[in-house]
Amino acid sequence: MKKFLLTASAAAIALAGSAGIAAARDQIKIVGSSTVFPYSQAAAEEFANKTGKPAPVVESTGTGGGFKAFCGGIGPDFADITGASRAIKESEVKLCADNGVTDITEALIGYDGLSIAHASSAPEMDLTEEQIFKALAAELPDGKGGFVANPNKKWSDVDPSLPQIDIIAFGPPPTSGTRDAFVELVMHDGCKGLDGMADLKKADEKKWNEVCSRMRQDGPFVEAGENDNLIVQRLEADANAVGIFGYSFLYENSDKLKAVKVNGIAPTFDTIADGSYPVARPLFFYVKNAHRDVIPGMKEFLEEYVSDGALGADGYMAERGLTPLAADKLKEVQDAVLSAKKLGS
Repeated sequence: MKKFLLTASAAAIALAGSAGIAAARDQIKIVGSSTVFPYSQAAAEEFANKTGKPAPVVESTGTGGGFKAFCGGIGPDFADITGASRAIKESEVKLCADNGVTDITEALIGYDGLSIAHASSAPEMDLTEEQIFKALAAELPDGKGGFVANPNKKWSDVDPSLPQIDIIAFGPPPTSGTRDAFVELVMHDGCKGLDGMADLKKADEKKWNEVCSRMRQDGPFVEAGENDNLIVQRLEADANAVGIFGYSFLYENSDKLKAVKVNGIAPTFDTIADGSYPVARPLFFYVKNAHRDVIPGMKEFLEEYVSDGALGADGYMAERGLTPLAADKLKEVQDAVLSAKKLGS
């Protein structure tokens, strides 16, 4: 009880100094996912153009880093909005609550395909989740109930039908929502059918999750940071390499890059929307409601971000690679954001 009273008091003090927040900062501060970054940036530019107010400052920190900054507290030193390429975790809700951030609104903005891509000049590739796992996992089953360090150096080591080129994959770090999605949607699916893995999951799910989630660190998989544009540059420089990032980056760089098919399906707006592309995920932003009436322009910015002109089927975010929501779902999101619906209510 004492801890709660202290937390509540701290929040009250922060809110009581709301005029100080406004005085200290006249720009909206947005952090979070590198995948959501271009959409937040687009909304920020449109907001500034329409209102003449300062454009929100948008920083690409990764989903995990964004929640850490967002949940740090209430006041001018803490972000107003964070983008995320996955839903907020219970541990992050608790982190927010522990720091007085108890009134949050969640906004689903659309869907993104998680792309595996390479240079336009590279040979065509069509991979299964199992082949991707065998290329990028730290360990593989040894057929005797144990595990060995991944021995595969070339794609042809994984499957003789694949190109005889070195496995080089640039991907996001563990703090990224893109990494979380890749592990869940690709690595886990690719792992579950291997010899002995079904039995291991029944006997020791924690060990199964560890083996199926861990990426190799001996060279073929390279953590390339939170800036997906840097991955694009590396792929241009090495036609044998593949990169892992959101579909929007592939879409924006389609003159330089092409998709690696997964299970025979390439990511497109249609295949992501209809679910036939197997590696797709929802995208979100989260709003700190204690800042709505304090940070100048925040209400107007949120109206812009969830408007039909932004998130609708013909909106400017679709032009940047976002797979839009159905009209009825978008209306639900608009109502939730504009009414400051509290997460969990």
